[in-house]
Amino acid sequence: MEARLAKLALKGDQRAFAELVELYQDKLFHMAYRMLNNRQEAEDIVQDTFLRVYKNLDKYDENLKFSTWIYRIATNLCIDRLRKRKPSYSLDAESSEHEGLDGYSMIPSDNRTPESEVLLTETQRIVHQAIETLPPKYKTIMMLRYIQDMSLQEIGDVLDMPVTTIKTRVHRGREFLRKKLEHKL
Repeated sequence: MEARLAKLALKGDQRAFAELVELYQDKLFHMAYRMLNNRQEAEDIVQDTFLRVYKNLDKYDENLKFSTWIYRIATNLCIDRLRKRKPSYSLDAESSEHEGLDGYSMIPSDNRTPESEVLLTETQRIVHQAIETLPPKYKTIMMLRYIQDMSLQEIGDVLDMPVTTIKTRVHRGREFLRKKLEHKL
């Protein structure tokens, strides 16, 4: 279905492109938000992804699933954004400007509702926090595998890497997480 929409969009059908945006914007936002942990940056990534998709529709390889292609674009944009970030200060460190406050207390709320808070169990939060601390090459793969629920083959397609490399990084990512979570769970 997406390949058909992509073809129509390439021919100038704006409704088809709007349908692609509708299909993927939330999924891409959630993936970008998980990778970047920043709502504004995630929104920027989604917008940049659709701009790139629109500009490059003529380069879309129909042998690839459309979802693989669009996730590859979004994931690469997230990785680029992570690389450009300056090393950040520790959230545990007290702020010199705001006496008595640490970095966690200054993170803006993401407006969770009580219902969504219940759904996000303490264990999930701990695991998500641990994933956030992984080196980018493992973090990306662990996000795609366990949060986006992609198969090893799909991740390999998205990142343009052999499945054997993906398997190795999933294994190493799990090892990192196991060590980080040993004393927390």
